[in-house]
Parts: sequence; structure tokens; C-alpha cells
Amino acid sequence: MTRHLPTLLLAGLVLSGCAPEAAPRSEPADDDPQIVFWEALESLCGQAFQGRVVESVPPDPAFDEARLVMHVRSCDPAEIRIPFHVDDDRSRTWVLTPTSTGLNFVHDHRHEDGSEDEVSMYGGDASGRGSTTTQEFPADAFTADLVPVAATNVWTLEVVPGERFVYALRREGSDRRFRAEFDLSAPIEPPPPPWGG
Repeated sequence: MTRHLPTLLLAGLVLSGCAPEAAPRSEPADDDPQIVFWEALESLCGQAFQGRVVESVPPDPAFDEARLVMHVRSCDPAEIRIPFHVDDDRSRTWVLTPTSTGLNFVHDHRHEDGSEDEVSMYGGDASGRGSTTTQEFPADAFTADLVPVAATNVWTLEVVPGERFVYALRREGSDRRFRAEFDLSAPIEPPPPPWGG
């Protein structure tokens, strides 16, 4: 597994604070839950997994009855891209990037010709450090402006190596819930590239 993320995070923190040297850490960088989480995703790079909806309120037949596949398609120190296929719809890619303060998660939506959808790149920054298996991303200001109804969205990503990957959404102050689980114990043949990929 690569060790680039700790360097990026620490370098970003030093630059953002204009400090001559990094502040002493109370624990080793590898104990940072976001770094462990990132490395767990990196370990899946190139692999694809089938999933299923386990919660959907209100029900959405477009997802509930579809074949769901997530593919950890590309990984580098600056970005992990995970296309999410719903039957033959290859319009969605989840994108994780490290920032000077943690992790950022957005949804890259594309049309079949590769052009960007008008509703795209919404998401937010991780809330706190999270845990080694779970990170939560409340909607940011860009998302609230782009899709006002999603202003209180919180997306959750979960990685339990050898067991499951989870993509979940809840909308604070409402009953809106969505959760899809992917079986990490049974890799499948990778799907075609996402639209625009």
C-alpha cells in the first residue's frame, strides 16, 4: 500500500498554517483513521463488486430492482475514483480526494457523451476524523446552492476489508434514507469504463 496520503495531509497542514515545521503528533500518522480508511480503499484498486440496496426511503425501483456494481477504478495520491453502475447506466462516479484538513467526497455525474451533467460534483468534506472504517460527509455550501433540498444530506462511506463497502445517504430532518452494500468477499469482472472515463 502506498504511504503518500500522510505526506500530503501533513504538507497541507504545514502550508496552511505557514508553520516552519509540522506540529508534533500525539500518535503516528498511520494511526490516523482517515489514512487507514484511504489505504483500505487503495487496497481494492482495480477490483469491482456487486451490491444491493438494503434501505431505501422512500422506495426507488430504479435502484431496488437494478444490478449495482462499484468499481475502484483508479487510485493515486491525489484521488480515488469509484464508478457506480446501475444496470447499464454508467453516469455516476464517486470521487475521494485528500485536502489540507481531511477528505472530500463528491459525485461526478456524466452524460453518455462524456459531458458533465448540470447536477454534478456535489458532496462535502468529512466530518471530523471519522473512524478507520467509516467516514461521514455532510453537504457543503456548493451542494446546498446546486440542490437546495440536499442541503442537509449526509453521505456515509464504509469499508470493512474482506466484508463490505457501504454507500449511504441520510437527509437530516426528514425520513430520506438510502443504503447500498457491496460484497467485498467476492470480486467480479470489472465493468466497462464510466461515461466520460
